[in-house]
Amino acid sequence: MTKTADKVWDNCLAIIKDIVEWQHFKTWFEPIRPVEIKGKVLTIQVPSQFFFEYLEEHYVNLLAKTLKRELGKEARLEYRIMVDSGNNKNKPITTDIPGQGYKIFTNNEMDFPLVINNPVKNPFVIPGLKKVQIDPQLNPIYTFETFIEGDCNRVARRAGKTVADKPGATSFNPLVIYGGVGLGKTHLAQAVGNEVKRNNSNKVVLYVSSEKFINQFQDHSRNNAINDFIHFYQLIDVLIIDDVQFFSRAEKSQDALFAIFNHLHQSGKQLILTSDKPPKDLEGVQERLLSRFRWGLSADLQMPDYDTKIEILEKKMKNDGLEMPKEVVKYIAYNINSNVRELEGALISLLAQSSLNKREIDLDLAKKVLRNFVKTSSKEITIDTIQKMVCDFFDVPYEKLLQKTRKREIVQARQITMYLAKAFTKNSLKTIGEHFGGRDHTTVIHSCQTVKDLMDTDSSFKESVMELQQKVQLAAM
Repeated sequence: MTKTADKVWDNCLAIIKDIVEWQHFKTWFEPIRPVEIKGKVLTIQVPSQFFFEYLEEHYVNLLAKTLKRELGKEARLEYRIMVDSGNNKNKPITTDIPGQGYKIFTNNEMDFPLVINNPVKNPFVIPGLKKVQIDPQLNPIYTFETFIEGDCNRVARRAGKTVADKPGATSFNPLVIYGGVGLGKTHLAQAVGNEVKRNNSNKVVLYVSSEKFINQFQDHSRNNAINDFIHFYQLIDVLIIDDVQFFSRAEKSQDALFAIFNHLHQSGKQLILTSDKPPKDLEGVQERLLSRFRWGLSADLQMPDYDTKIEILEKKMKNDGLEMPKEVVKYIAYNINSNVRELEGALISLLAQSSLNKREIDLDLAKKVLRNFVKTSSKEITIDTIQKMVCDFFDVPYEKLLQKTRKREIVQARQITMYLAKAFTKNSLKTIGEHFGGRDHTTVIHSCQTVKDLMDTDSSFKESVMELQQKVQLAAM
């Protein structure tokens, strides 16, 4: 029975829907319309050039696999891009779907290379592999330049830069970067690798996920080639292993990692590890491995503050050549309190809606998109609300914060209130200062800096501020 374009695309969507997150599916796949099918070529219509480029950059492999499943190995995909000019003579922009490499063909038959994420090559199956042939498996967009520094990541970023300048020659070996989902662990770890390759082309760098490491160890174990596996890793000058918490379910792989770790460390090679929690909290990992993880530096990544989120969004927009009203940028930064990945995802979703609906980005559109994308604040947090929380937390009288006093506990509580007011309210520094007995904006700046400095040096103080931050965020939900 001859397959129709609608049927083929519906079958593809049924697969894609189970793989892609719901919001991303609604944003990037629901607007696509199947146009026609000729032999092994399916033509789909997308709303804009931006839409086409985003699909090719992020979902090209997924589209290729699902289409080949429907139409066979010779399947190809063509795009028809809607344009405002109304010129129907334009042929659709097309892209081939071979096993490797992609090219875009336009009407004048000029070709442009398209950067995509090709399937990761397995370096272990290449006989006689030499060091110069090892693919570092690094994403070139992950650099220090694209990783915004803030209070939330300053120690980790600067430690990473130190390691990149002198791999294996600092006390930060291993460098363990830990933190929650979407805070930039992989970005920072790969930034170190990219910087090392840029400064020392002769250095052998390899990035590998713990899952890939474990799977390849198991393959070599079945083939009685564990020694070859370990020997390969001993060739590496800078080894980056992502998500080491997953080693908890792979006891034998931990034995191999232990041998590799010892050899590299004793040889002055650099190890960089990422995890969702600090080494002391990793469960199911051998104590002898954990003790080695603690030899170097463990640096955490925290949720970015308001100012850092603004910088991240502005950097992303600059890199992508985008423009957006300042009030919209502030709105996104103020309302998304999860992680960097969600922050960038909200920006992309907003751009997609703007492209799809052919309307300018404004605050109304931002509110509509963010309402569907993530939870947003339903309450306006005031300086007064924060002040009451701080007073309750430290058990100090509310009115004392407004008076002129040099008592340490009062001064510190007032400084923390100013710090949180700057982060969680839309008030100016002048307004915040005036709230506390007519103080000026320089007092607020000094207070905020004092809090930041104390958080860097006093772990107990830092825990108190972090707990108060969580209370304020919950109050805003």
